[in-house]
Amino acid sequence: MRTAAILGLAVILAGCGFPSTASTASVTPSPLGIPSQVVSGPRITPPTVTPPTPPGTNLPAFACADAGGGTAGIANETAVRVAAQFGYDRFVLQFDSSVPAYTVKRQNSPVFPVGSSGQTITLSGTAGALVQIHTATGQNTYNGPIDFVHADYLVLNEARLTGDFEGYLSWGLGLKTAACLRTFTLADPPRLVVDFTTASS
Repeated sequence: MRTAAILGLAVILAGCGFPSTASTASVTPSPLGIPSQVVSGPRITPPTVTPPTPPGTNLPAFACADAGGGTAGIANETAVRVAAQFGYDRFVLQFDSSVPAYTVKRQNSPVFPVGSSGQTITLSGTAGALVQIHTATGQNTYNGPIDFVHADYLVLNEARLTGDFEGYLSWGLGLKTAACLRTFTLADPPRLVVDFTTASS
């Protein structure tokens, strides 16, 4: 009688939706709530990014010779700068439109003609280089210094305007010692750069 009553109670409980303890499964959650089985998608390889070329690289080699270049056209000088860098001293002429035709001539003394008067001027140093710009002027566009003296530079001791007449612009560079040079042009803004190596100074 008691056994029949117990079996009847079990049937009633099962019919009321109470789960049987015999069918309960143990579920262990995965760490961080991530399913134990994850289907990974295809791997995407990011494209190779080439960094931009740093400024001041791929410059021409120094040469113990005169130099020239530029383009045809008329331009106005707007700025002049000198600077001492690691391994070289730099002279820069800046223009408003383009870098006209130019020459850089080395010489054994720092003596330069001034204008068309036939007079000469002696700059600081024992050697020199004459920078001449054809079809250019700075009379109305450049109001900066016309004489840069830097006795503490290893090579470029002085840079002085020596001529601005009839479309010819010239700067004399007094050098502490004869040095090899390199010339090149830059854009935005247009510039002529003349470097003198200080490697042997």
